[in-house]
Amino acid sequence: MNPIRKLSLVLAVIAVAGCAAPQVGSEASSLDARTAAALASSFTGAPPEWLQRLVQDDVQAQCSTARGRPSGDVAGAIVLSQQAALKYPDSGLMGDWKNGEKIAQSGVGLQFSDKPGTVPGGNCYACHQIAKAEIAHGTIGPSLLGYGKLRGQSEAIQKYTYGKIYNAQAYVPCSLMPRFGHKGILNEQQMKDLTALLLDPASPVNQ
Repeated sequence: MNPIRKLSLVLAVIAVAGCAAPQVGSEASSLDARTAAALASSFTGAPPEWLQRLVQDDVQAQCSTARGRPSGDVAGAIVLSQQAALKYPDSGLMGDWKNGEKIAQSGVGLQFSDKPGTVPGGNCYACHQIAKAEIAHGTIGPSLLGYGKLRGQSEAIQKYTYGKIYNAQAYVPCSLMPRFGHKGILNEQQMKDLTALLLDPASPVNQ
């Protein structure tokens, strides 16, 4: 079967499963197991790093079990564990906002159609309004217009912003935002450039 067709069928199965009546106990566990098996069998010829992306880590598993709405205790534990895993640059937290804008606009990387060695982008506009000039933006995440103008550029704000890009779940448990640094999607310099995009007074974000 064509790989794209096969992937579409798998995604359809998952979508139907997600829309079905809530499952409990052993039924839910069985459904989760069958879904995981369907995913694994659909990528048998994929590179090892692709297969590894099918395996949930502890936090992803907890969020899936809670359907994105963890209890207070679980939410608190997620935040604490993810904050402990944050890694900051040895020097400086802000890079070049102009490069940050290119990264925010880029949606390539980690897709089956990308050539080997493709450097992933952040695809930030898919979820956020960032610059006034870009009218094609998503609304899943909050608007970031005026981000730095409202918050300033203190060291604490730089650290928070870099940390949020590195791993949003260190602040918002089960956040829909990708854990760019934690999962190795973006490198340190890319995250510094995105931090600059949000905070630099010269950035279109703050105009």
